[in-house]
Amino acid sequence: MNRESSRQSMPKRLHFCLFLGHSSQERFFWHHHTAYAGKVTDVRAVAPRDRALEDLYDRIRLAPEGLSRSELASSTLMSPSGVTFLVRRLLREGRVVEVDPLAKGKGSGSGRPALRLLPTPLSGWVAGIDFGHKHISVALADGSGAEIASATTLLNVDLNAQEAMNAACELLDRLCEKYEIGDLVTIVAGIPGPVDAQRGVVRSPTILSGWVGLDPAAELQRRLGHSVLVENDAVLGAIGEHRRGVASGHDDVLYVKISDGIGAALILGGRIYKGSAGLAGEIGHNRLENNTELCRCGSRGCLEAVVSVDSVVAQLAHSHEGVTIDRIDSLPFADEITDRIFSDAGRTVGQALSSLCNLLNPSLLVVGGTLGTANPALLTGIRLGIDQYAQPAAAQGMTVAAAEHGSRAELVGALYLAARATF
Repeated sequence: MNRESSRQSMPKRLHFCLFLGHSSQERFFWHHHTAYAGKVTDVRAVAPRDRALEDLYDRIRLAPEGLSRSELASSTLMSPSGVTFLVRRLLREGRVVEVDPLAKGKGSGSGRPALRLLPTPLSGWVAGIDFGHKHISVALADGSGAEIASATTLLNVDLNAQEAMNAACELLDRLCEKYEIGDLVTIVAGIPGPVDAQRGVVRSPTILSGWVGLDPAAELQRRLGHSVLVENDAVLGAIGEHRRGVASGHDDVLYVKISDGIGAALILGGRIYKGSAGLAGEIGHNRLENNTELCRCGSRGCLEAVVSVDSVVAQLAHSHEGVTIDRIDSLPFADEITDRIFSDAGRTVGQALSSLCNLLNPSLLVVGGTLGTANPALLTGIRLGIDQYAQPAAAQGMTVAAAEHGSRAELVGALYLAARATF
């Protein structure tokens, strides 16, 4: 048998490889920008000789507790003298500060701990805006991203883009007036739909039909007289939980927001991954087999048509006749039927997420949103669904947890992003 015939007789094997990393446009940078102390620069314009400097600053900025010079040398494989040279430049430019770490605990060893490098905090006030499908929330924070005040109003956001943005700006203006805040350093807004990473416009007519073709950042800037950074709401929720919540310390995280709609965000290798056009994580309109529920997008059997606040409320109302359900996260009853409804919904979500778990192998799945944190039985169902449909090794290596900040994770992420300017 010759080599060619033996090659043809061998069983064919399918190999799949997913490349996730830096592109020539630095896709992990939020809207291709990096910022410090209120100054924003375009990383695409960074000269090759300065890329090492920007990489060093990026590592410092992304570390929740900062980094020491020795840790920078170890992670970059640069010489200590090279790191020192770049750190001195960052200090001279005012982009980072070097501080004493917290005191060591008992038994942690002797000797003075190394100084930590942190991004220079913003001076002034920042704001976050969270557009849900049926609500708008705004919040104010200091330069570190610590919230000082917030307000919420109910509104159908999907069909009334202009009205929704007017309401958000009015709500923010009233909050600033109440706390006598005259100017804001940064404003970050999250919307419940995909934003084109290149053009900044809303693209999907199936998710936000009243927003298609709009540039939310430009619209909000025109109303507020201040530049606004716009991001997908699930991405902000992931940032909030990764930086100030249950996902802290995990480098590979899948965040799922389950509310009036369903969206997901990915943190891979410690950084947000948004795909080539910023559309990664749009799982709400994945169609489920053998489901015929009509979805607002016009299709049938979409994940969010099967599992959403409205669908679960309908089941609860059917099983608890005569009981008024005002809020899914504050039900006037608790019984086995309720837990079964939430658990079944969770199993459906778990089955839908199982392929993502196999593909990306995250160490943590964070479930947020109004419905996602309404009943522990939902998380139990998600766990069972993943265990049943995902590869055993991938399922066993992943923890499922409720978002620490619940339905406010998106606001927390918006304020963190506003204080740090990028992620």
